[in-house]
Amino acid sequence: MSETLIVRAEDIRTARLCFQGARPWFRRHGLDWQAFLAEGLPAEMLVATGDALALRVIAEAEKRIARTVIED
Repeated sequence: MSETLIVRAEDIRTARLCFQGARPWFRRHGLDWQAFLAEGLPAEMLVATGDALALRVIAEAEKRIARTVIED
C-alpha cells in the first residue's frame, strides 16, 4: 500500500512560485488555501486541476520525500 503524497507550502517556495499568486490560484480551483497552509493537500487534488504549475509543485514534493527517505 502506498502513502498519499501530501504537498506542502514549502513545496510552492521550492518550486520558485509565490504565495501571492498561489492564493488566487487555489480559489480559482476551489481548493482551501488555509487547509493547505495548515496541513498540506494530497497531490491528487492538485493533479485534478490539470494545471502545469501544480505538476511543478508536486515534483518538488516528490523530491522532498525522496530526500527524507535518503536521510533516514
